[in-house]
Amino acid sequence: MKLFLKRFFDILISFFLLVLFFPFMLLIALAVYLNMGKPVIFSQIRPGLGGKPFSMYKFRTMTDERDEEGNLLPDEQRLTRLGIFLRSTSLDELPELFNVLKGDMSLVGPRPLLMQYLTRYTPEQARRHEVKPGITGWAQVNGRNNLTWEERFRLDVWYVDNWSLWLDIKILFMTLLKVLKREGINAEGCATMPEFMGTEMLVEAESAREEE
Repeated sequence: MKLFLKRFFDILISFFLLVLFFPFMLLIALAVYLNMGKPVIFSQIRPGLGGKPFSMYKFRTMTDERDEEGNLLPDEQRLTRLGIFLRSTSLDELPELFNVLKGDMSLVGPRPLLMQYLTRYTPEQARRHEVKPGITGWAQVNGRNNLTWEERFRLDVWYVDNWSLWLDIKILFMTLLKVLKREGINAEGCATMPEFMGTEMLVEAESAREEE
C-alpha cells in the first residue's frame, strides 16, 4: 500500500509540475540552445532501483570543450554562466520529472549517481538502491554537496529505513527552502562533487599516510 501511495503521489505531483513549468522549460531549452547549441537535454545512464540502468535527463549545463589531445576539459572550465544559474536554482533538474512519470525515478529518494560507483560501495552503502532514486532526497536537504560521500550514503540508507509519504512531503518542502536559499550547490572548491573512489580505498589511503 505504501508503494502504491508513493507511486500515485509521484505521478500526480510530477504531472502537475510538468504542466505548470512546461512553458518555462521551453524558454530554458531555447536559452540552452542559443548558449551551448545541441543537445539541449543531457542524458546519462544511471543506476536505478536495484542498480538497474536507466537514462536520466537534465538540461545541459556544460560545453563539450576538449584539449589538444581530445580529452574533455575539467568541469569548472566547461560550466557556462547559464549552467551555473541553472544549477544554483536547480532548474537543470526539471527534465527529471519525465523520469518520474516513466517510473525510473521518484520525486524523493537517494540521488542517482554514476554506474561505476556500484562496485565501489560497501554492502551497507549499496542499500541506497533498495528504493527508486529521487530528484531530491534526505541527503540533499541535510547538506547536499557540502557533505562527504560517506555522510551522504549514511543519510541515504537512513531514508531507505525510514521512508514514508509524510517524510517525502517534508523533504519536498525542505527542498523548496534549500533551492530558494541556494544552499549546498557545489562541494567546496569544486564545480561538481569529486569522484567517489570507494570508502575502503579512502581508509587505506589514510592508513598509509599515518604510517609515513
